[in-house]
Amino acid sequence: MSNNNASTNLAVAHKAVKQLRLEASVRRIHVSQAATDLKNFCLQNAHKDPLLMGVPSGDNPFRPPKSCGLL
Repeated sequence: MSNNNASTNLAVAHKAVKQLRLEASVRRIHVSQAATDLKNFCLQNAHKDPLLMGVPSGDNPFRPPKSCGLL
């Protein structure tokens, strides 16, 4: 039973090492560069953002229902 535990621990350790090697090979950028890129993206796409520009009433599926004027 102890041999089975050791082989399980070894398999877990190999899996962890494989994952760490994968993560170490990922290309990284500086936080300042990522922040600059994100800011530029937001500024370039601000005119498309419905939270900033609002939703046209004809396109808004959540607008309040209109009451019927015939009754």
